[in-house]
Amino acid sequence: MDQQEKFELYDQFTSIYTIDPRMYEHFDVKRGLRNADGSGVLAGVTNISNVHGYVISDGVKIPDEGSLLIRGYELSDLLGTPEDDRRFRFEELAYLLLIGELPTPAQLERFIEVIDSQRDLPEGFTTSMILRDTPDNIMNTLSRTIISLYAHDPEAESREYSHEIRTAISLISRLPRIMVFSHYAKESRFNNGSMIMHPFIPGQSTAETILSMLRPDRQFAEIEARMLDIMLCIHAEHGGGNNSTFTTRVLTSADTDPYSTYAAAIGSLKGSRHGGANHKIRAMQTEAKYEIDDWDDDDQVAEYLTRVVRKEAFDHTGLIYGMGHAVYTKSDPRAIICKQFARQLAEGSEYEREFRLLESIERVAPQVLRDVKGTSKDVCANVDMYSGLVYTILGIPEDMFTPLFACARMAGWAAHRFEEIVSGKRIIRPAYKVSFSSREKRDYTSLDER
Repeated sequence: MDQQEKFELYDQFTSIYTIDPRMYEHFDVKRGLRNADGSGVLAGVTNISNVHGYVISDGVKIPDEGSLLIRGYELSDLLGTPEDDRRFRFEELAYLLLIGELPTPAQLERFIEVIDSQRDLPEGFTTSMILRDTPDNIMNTLSRTIISLYAHDPEAESREYSHEIRTAISLISRLPRIMVFSHYAKESRFNNGSMIMHPFIPGQSTAETILSMLRPDRQFAEIEARMLDIMLCIHAEHGGGNNSTFTTRVLTSADTDPYSTYAAAIGSLKGSRHGGANHKIRAMQTEAKYEIDDWDDDDQVAEYLTRVVRKEAFDHTGLIYGMGHAVYTKSDPRAIICKQFARQLAEGSEYEREFRLLESIERVAPQVLRDVKGTSKDVCANVDMYSGLVYTILGIPEDMFTPLFACARMAGWAAHRFEEIVSGKRIIRPAYKVSFSSREKRDYTSLDER
């Protein structure tokens, strides 16, 4: 133990910071801002989107089919089907989020031109902020670069609406480039990989830009770009209550600058209970492929999942990753859309068997949870059940899964920041109940008497 670790906090960390669990029940504390039935505590009003997974009738939470309305439109209607036209839709969805209405062809063309014009980074920025002292997690690089862009903005502390709009659009435009550069910088520093820095190609969509910058030969098929575009759309917005968007709301309510706000949102999204959960899901799926001999045998799949729930397999938490959601009960509309496009991408490829395995996990898991835990709770696959497979088929490295989420969610974060600026008008400041009473006030003892 070094000198620092002789400090008492190292030995007493748990005892110092433990709260008696009974206190939460005694004071009716909404842990995680959740009610006892798992529904969220109402903390605000929004015109941006609605995440629906249950109904409350006579005070009882009743499961329902999932729905994600963005500015009143069903997400599935905004994205179409695999057989629809091949136009890219992320920019159109970003426009809808920021402006509140679907664009005309001329408006969309102008919006795409504006995004395209902002992709350049400040002179020397890539070398000083991305290639220097590169951390081994791209999310930290994204957060750092956003904070660093503050220094390149002479109006960084402006709260003018025009500045907020410019900043948001510049980050929607720049984050994909920063993400790809950060990936290669990490590979170069930690894995002795090549440092590839393709310039962006003007006129390409966000999805095309990512693929053309990521792939050494810059080549990709139209269906691949279309699939990545769909994934960006799926992750662009998910209500005001998810952790990173609520983080955006909280920091905005404190009247801090946009760069600090969006950097904090990325820090939230990185967490394994939020956007970073996709790594856990992919890891469990990888173990399943080795532990299950016949991927088409539901009984073998059930046997493996039973061991997972009994904390005998994978990470011994008892969780089946990829199943369950804080809001959705019967279905996650994002998972349904992702699965549709994943099936098209996997059919006839080396990944078709793996796709069927994930379908089997989705099909079998609810019954396993009922049998082992005795729960009657409705559990559905969430979006990340299939997102990792889609990214893998597209040749996207796993360390870019959550950063891609962040690139997409920038549009949603910006819309919620704008709404909080215009309509919030009050710092978010919930209450915390102390676990001791005023009668337990401690008498101060001077230092020489302790």
